[in-house]
Amino acid sequence: MNKIFAILLSLALTVGFTSCEDFLDSENLTKKDTTNYPKTPDDADQLLTGIYSIFGRIEPLCHTFFISELMSDNCFGGGDAADLSTKAIDQFKKSGEDMFRNGWRARYFGVYRSNFLLSVMDQIDWDSDEQRLYIEGQTRFFRAYYFYDLSLMFGEVPMMTQPEPVNIPRTPAAETYAQIAEDLMLAIKYIPAVKATEAKVSDRGRITRWAAEALMARVFLFYTGYYNTDSLPLPDGGSISRAQVQEWISDCVHNSGHDLLDDFRNLWPYSHVQDYSYTAQNGLHWAGDGNIEEVLAIQYSTLGTWDITPQKCNQVSLYYGVRGQSNYAYTFPFGQGWGFGTVNPVLWDEWDDADIRKKGSIINTQDRNEIRLYSKGGGNQMDETYFINKKHCPVNVYTDATHTQVVNYSVPLYGMTETNFQLTNTQDCILIRFADVLLMAAELGVADAQECFDRVRRRVNLPVVPATLENIKKERRFELAFEGVRYYDLLRWHDEDVLTTNQTDVQIYDRRVPRKKSINFRPETRGFLPIPLTEIQLSEGVLTQNPGWEGSDNYLEAQ
Repeated sequence: MNKIFAILLSLALTVGFTSCEDFLDSENLTKKDTTNYPKTPDDADQLLTGIYSIFGRIEPLCHTFFISELMSDNCFGGGDAADLSTKAIDQFKKSGEDMFRNGWRARYFGVYRSNFLLSVMDQIDWDSDEQRLYIEGQTRFFRAYYFYDLSLMFGEVPMMTQPEPVNIPRTPAAETYAQIAEDLMLAIKYIPAVKATEAKVSDRGRITRWAAEALMARVFLFYTGYYNTDSLPLPDGGSISRAQVQEWISDCVHNSGHDLLDDFRNLWPYSHVQDYSYTAQNGLHWAGDGNIEEVLAIQYSTLGTWDITPQKCNQVSLYYGVRGQSNYAYTFPFGQGWGFGTVNPVLWDEWDDADIRKKGSIINTQDRNEIRLYSKGGGNQMDETYFINKKHCPVNVYTDATHTQVVNYSVPLYGMTETNFQLTNTQDCILIRFADVLLMAAELGVADAQECFDRVRRRVNLPVVPATLENIKKERRFELAFEGVRYYDLLRWHDEDVLTTNQTDVQIYDRRVPRKKSINFRPETRGFLPIPLTEIQLSEGVLTQNPGWEGSDNYLEAQ
């Protein structure tokens, strides 16, 4: 549970870099110029740290990990009546013309920082070729990651590979994905193949070859599925075949040192709380952040204060937290938050009770064995279903023997002095874990696809079934629920109709008033989000809006 590297990244937010309002500025903020900076490997590592800092800085309402769950059939918008953004995302509407601008700018600032470092690699006095390649591999990974995230959110986006300011139209998807593929291919080549079990403590949180191989598989599956192609293009006119991706993902499966935990439930912080009867009765023990199953994750620090951006804390957990309760000792161990992303009861109903992942992933607030007392409609909760995401909900521990006072588990675990519930969530945000690697390997058709598939089911004591695409789809739905993949899985499989089918006439409660909720996927958007209007205006019309988002007739009306 090492937080050292995350703390170093957090410090980069306040030392040498400005606010999100300056994300696309190219001013030399270090008061140095390229004639004298960067010169040393330490300079390069400082620039790389700045690239990493963007990784954990993007706010939840602009982060694919969170918003893709709202757009999926897993979750509804939630919050109270004034929280239009979450409900707009949920209903394929917009709450404002610039609702995703901070996310757009943050990712492009990450691209700019990556481009800058790559452009000055030759002027640095490296200690060794290996040192240079390790830095370059991580930088290329992040440029690929930021462009891929932009492409998932907005479809075709402007692509640039130099740090000079440009005003260009949206780049065809094939060209952007070609650059993503090349960067990931070089990241795989340049980053040393150090097993997860042998990594230095000081390198925890850094990008690994295994993360690059796993992201390559995810990119390949999305691009070839969504755009109906057989391969992933490269900038030189070549391509990456399925067979090549099979080799990389098999390397990750067999040589990475990553593995499944013995118990699925030990992935999530509630298993840390031995006073929680579910944890005690099932003999659970949290594996902690940075465990062997994490392949790619955003780490957070323990330095959250109001003086420094709260993005150093895991705001996703806060957003999913239990809303408006008078006493959170009654909802123990689940803590306070904004009540966004309420769980669609269709998911609960369709999930086999024999699958331990069901109760390991969802809080049933009406089950008195789970929660002692839950106040319905607390905080004017909208889209209430009485089911809450258990993987990412804030988790509390008791602070006294009377079991009447609670605090986030991170406070005593890490010796934090801050106790405000908005600043103490430190749970890693796991973007790719080994179970996903196994399921991607099975879907890609590796030689041992059936064994990869069986390993995921065997862990939760489910019987063997053939590793067909249909069965893999079902397994991904339950294994990876609330982990930011469901919506994009449905898009790449062209199963968008499921988004409408599973969200038609669903029973929900708005401020305790029952109603039926229905959501229709809007195919005219092709599944992508609106490009921020301010960015279109700044481009003087060079940028154009995505289909389905022109005009104001698709605004969500106030509730």
